[in-house]
Amino acid sequence: MDKRLTVRELQAEDIALIANYWLESDPEFLVSMGVDLEKLPTREGLTNMLTRQVNLPLQEKVSYALIWLADGTPVGHTNVNAIEFASSAFMHLHLWKTENRQQGIGTELVKKSLPYFFENLQLQELYCEPYALNPAPNKTLEKAGFEFEKRYTTIPGSLNFEQEVNRWKLTRDNYEKIMAGTKV
Repeated sequence: MDKRLTVRELQAEDIALIANYWLESDPEFLVSMGVDLEKLPTREGLTNMLTRQVNLPLQEKVSYALIWLADGTPVGHTNVNAIEFASSAFMHLHLWKTENRQQGIGTELVKKSLPYFFENLQLQELYCEPYALNPAPNKTLEKAGFEFEKRYTTIPGSLNFEQEVNRWKLTRDNYEKIMAGTKV
Protein backbone atom coordinates (compact mmCIF):
# COMPACT_ATOMS: atom_id res chain seq x y z
CA MET A 1 0.00 0.00 0.00
CA ASP A 2 1.74 3.13 -1.17
CA LYS A 3 -0.94 5.73 -0.50
CA ARG A 4 -0.51 8.27 2.29
CA LEU A 5 -3.57 7.78 4.46
CA THR A 6 -4.94 10.49 6.72
CA VAL A 7 -8.11 11.23 8.65
CA ARG A 8 -9.83 14.49 9.58
CA GLU A 9 -13.13 15.62 11.00
CA LEU A 10 -16.05 16.18 8.64
CA GLN A 11 -16.18 19.71 7.25
CA ALA A 12 -19.09 21.48 5.54
CA GLU A 13 -17.49 21.04 2.12
CA ASP A 14 -17.47 17.23 2.60
CA ILE A 15 -21.23 16.96 3.00
CA ALA A 16 -21.91 16.75 -0.75
CA LEU A 17 -19.40 13.88 -1.03
CA ILE A 18 -21.22 11.85 1.62
CA ALA A 19 -24.60 12.65 0.05
CA ASN A 20 -23.26 11.54 -3.34
CA TYR A 21 -22.02 8.27 -1.83
CA TRP A 22 -25.42 7.42 -0.37
CA LEU A 23 -27.55 8.67 -3.25
CA GLU A 24 -25.40 7.73 -6.27
CA SER A 25 -23.91 4.35 -5.24
CA ASP A 26 -25.00 1.27 -7.10
CA PRO A 27 -28.18 -0.05 -5.43
CA GLU A 28 -26.77 -3.62 -5.41
CA PHE A 29 -23.73 -2.41 -3.47
CA LEU A 30 -25.92 -0.61 -0.92
CA VAL A 31 -28.07 -3.72 -0.41
CA SER A 32 -24.90 -5.84 0.02
CA MET A 33 -24.09 -3.56 2.99
CA GLY A 34 -27.53 -4.12 4.48
CA VAL A 35 -29.13 -0.84 3.33
CA ASP A 36 -32.90 -0.67 2.87
CA LEU A 37 -33.16 1.50 -0.26
CA GLU A 38 -36.61 2.71 0.83
CA LYS A 39 -35.03 4.31 3.91
CA LEU A 40 -32.50 6.48 2.09
CA PRO A 41 -33.10 10.15 2.89
CA THR A 42 -33.39 12.89 0.29
CA ARG A 43 -30.29 14.90 -0.56
CA GLU A 44 -31.80 17.85 1.31
CA GLY A 45 -32.56 15.74 4.39
CA LEU A 46 -29.08 14.24 4.44
CA THR A 47 -27.42 17.62 3.88
CA ASN A 48 -29.44 19.26 6.66
CA MET A 49 -28.69 16.46 9.15
CA LEU A 50 -24.95 16.50 8.42
CA THR A 51 -24.79 20.31 8.54
CA ARG A 52 -26.42 20.29 12.00
CA GLN A 53 -23.93 17.68 13.23
CA VAL A 54 -20.89 19.61 11.92
CA ASN A 55 -21.98 22.65 13.91
CA LEU A 56 -22.80 20.98 17.24
CA PRO A 57 -20.33 20.78 20.15
CA LEU A 58 -18.87 17.28 20.63
CA GLN A 59 -20.93 16.55 23.74
CA GLU A 60 -24.16 17.25 21.85
CA LYS A 61 -23.49 15.36 18.63
CA VAL A 62 -25.87 12.57 17.63
CA SER A 63 -23.40 11.55 14.92
CA TYR A 64 -19.69 12.33 14.63
CA ALA A 65 -18.09 11.81 11.22
CA LEU A 66 -14.54 11.68 9.92
CA ILE A 67 -13.32 11.87 6.35
CA TRP A 68 -10.79 9.32 5.13
CA LEU A 69 -8.17 10.59 2.69
CA ALA A 70 -5.64 8.86 0.43
CA ASP A 71 -2.91 11.16 -0.84
CA GLY A 72 -5.02 14.13 0.28
CA THR A 73 -8.13 13.08 -1.66
CA PRO A 74 -11.31 12.08 0.21
CA VAL A 75 -11.98 8.36 -0.37
CA GLY A 76 -14.49 7.50 2.35
CA HIS A 77 -15.84 8.26 5.76
CA THR A 78 -16.46 6.73 9.13
CA ASN A 79 -18.93 7.92 11.66
CA VAL A 80 -20.25 6.98 15.06
CA ASN A 81 -23.79 7.31 16.29
CA ALA A 82 -25.78 6.15 19.30
CA ILE A 83 -23.16 8.19 21.15
CA GLU A 84 -23.15 8.10 24.94
CA PHE A 85 -20.48 10.71 25.63
CA ALA A 86 -17.65 9.36 27.85
CA SER A 87 -19.11 5.87 27.49
CA SER A 88 -19.81 4.22 24.12
CA ALA A 89 -20.71 4.68 20.46
CA PHE A 90 -21.40 2.61 17.33
CA MET A 91 -19.07 2.98 14.34
CA HIS A 92 -19.83 2.69 10.61
CA LEU A 93 -17.23 2.28 7.83
CA HIS A 94 -17.53 3.46 4.22
CA LEU A 95 -14.98 3.41 1.41
CA TRP A 96 -16.71 5.21 -1.44
CA LYS A 97 -15.16 3.66 -4.55
CA THR A 98 -14.67 0.03 -5.55
CA GLU A 99 -11.00 0.57 -6.47
CA ASN A 100 -10.18 1.49 -2.85
CA ARG A 101 -11.82 -1.56 -1.31
CA GLN A 102 -10.11 -4.84 -0.41
CA GLN A 103 -6.63 -3.31 -0.48
CA GLY A 104 -5.96 -3.03 3.25
CA ILE A 105 -6.47 0.72 3.44
CA GLY A 106 -9.68 0.31 5.46
CA THR A 107 -7.80 -1.28 8.36
CA GLU A 108 -5.25 1.53 8.45
CA LEU A 109 -7.94 4.20 8.20
CA VAL A 110 -9.93 2.60 11.03
CA LYS A 111 -6.81 2.62 13.23
CA LYS A 112 -6.15 6.28 12.37
CA SER A 113 -9.78 7.10 13.26
CA LEU A 114 -9.71 5.53 16.72
CA PRO A 115 -8.05 8.47 18.55
CA TYR A 116 -10.78 10.82 17.30
CA PHE A 117 -13.47 8.60 18.75
CA PHE A 118 -11.78 7.50 21.98
CA GLU A 119 -10.16 10.82 22.86
CA ASN A 120 -12.63 13.40 21.54
CA LEU A 121 -15.72 11.53 22.74
CA GLN A 122 -13.90 10.08 25.78
CA LEU A 123 -15.21 6.61 24.92
CA GLN A 124 -14.72 3.52 27.02
CA GLU A 125 -16.17 1.17 24.39
CA LEU A 126 -16.59 1.37 20.64
CA TYR A 127 -18.87 -1.04 18.79
CA CYS A 128 -19.39 -1.84 15.13
CA GLU A 129 -22.15 -4.07 13.78
CA PRO A 130 -21.59 -4.76 10.08
CA TYR A 131 -23.90 -6.94 8.05
CA ALA A 132 -22.79 -10.52 8.74
CA LEU A 133 -22.93 -11.34 5.01
CA ASN A 134 -20.54 -8.48 4.12
CA PRO A 135 -17.05 -9.94 4.69
CA ALA A 136 -14.97 -6.79 4.09
CA PRO A 137 -15.84 -4.78 7.21
CA ASN A 138 -15.76 -7.90 9.37
CA LYS A 139 -12.19 -8.66 8.25
CA THR A 140 -11.22 -5.00 8.67
CA LEU A 141 -12.47 -4.86 12.25
CA GLU A 142 -10.66 -8.05 13.22
CA LYS A 143 -7.40 -6.80 11.68
CA ALA A 144 -7.82 -3.43 13.42
CA GLY A 145 -7.95 -5.12 16.85
CA PHE A 146 -11.68 -5.32 17.58
CA GLU A 147 -12.97 -8.42 19.36
CA PHE A 148 -15.89 -10.41 18.01
CA GLU A 149 -18.69 -10.34 20.55
CA LYS A 150 -21.70 -12.05 18.95
CA ARG A 151 -23.84 -12.56 15.85
CA TYR A 152 -27.51 -11.67 16.11
CA THR A 153 -30.47 -10.32 14.15
CA THR A 154 -31.37 -6.63 14.41
CA ILE A 155 -31.95 -3.45 12.43
CA PRO A 156 -28.49 -1.94 13.05
CA GLY A 157 -29.15 1.58 11.81
CA SER A 158 -31.76 3.99 10.50
CA LEU A 159 -30.97 3.05 6.87
CA ASN A 160 -30.93 -0.73 7.32
CA PHE A 161 -33.29 -3.65 6.90
CA GLU A 162 -33.49 -6.37 9.56
CA GLN A 163 -30.38 -8.52 9.20
CA GLU A 164 -27.84 -10.70 10.89
CA VAL A 165 -24.94 -8.59 12.14
CA ASN A 166 -21.64 -9.35 13.77
CA ARG A 167 -21.05 -7.20 16.83
CA TRP A 168 -17.42 -6.16 17.26
CA LYS A 169 -16.14 -4.32 20.32
CA LEU A 170 -13.03 -2.34 21.16
CA THR A 171 -12.47 -1.35 24.78
CA ARG A 172 -10.41 1.65 25.87
CA ASP A 173 -7.76 -0.73 27.28
CA ASN A 174 -7.37 -2.49 23.94
CA TYR A 175 -7.45 0.83 22.07
CA GLU A 176 -4.55 2.03 24.24
CA LYS A 177 -2.61 -1.18 23.46
CA ILE A 178 -3.18 -0.64 19.72
CA MET A 179 -1.94 2.95 19.98
CA ALA A 180 1.11 1.79 21.95
CA GLY A 181 1.87 -0.74 19.21
CA THR A 182 1.36 -3.76 21.44
CA LYS A 183 -0.70 -6.80 20.50
CA VAL A 184 -4.29 -6.79 21.72
